[in-house]
Amino acid sequence: MAQMNISIPEQLKGWAEARVAEGRYSSTSDYVRDLVRRDQEREERRKALLAAIDEGLASGVSDRDPFEYLEELRSGLRGRSADAA
Repeated sequence: MAQMNISIPEQLKGWAEARVAEGRYSSTSDYVRDLVRRDQEREERRKALLAAIDEGLASGVSDRDPFEYLEELRSGLRGRSADAA
């Protein structure tokens, strides 16, 4: 495993140590690794969202009536909830 040394203000160090003391993490390194993983996952979701937006914009304008389409979606949801019951 690679090693990394960082400098942080005392207040942030105390925060990280408090998380460890609560038992949520086994060490401050574990806490920092979790923060980096969460940031990485958030960035991947953000990129996926931007790609979906780009795809939607590139698809052009639909000729469908948006209210009819919305009703189709609602009907589908009602049908699924009836199946689940």
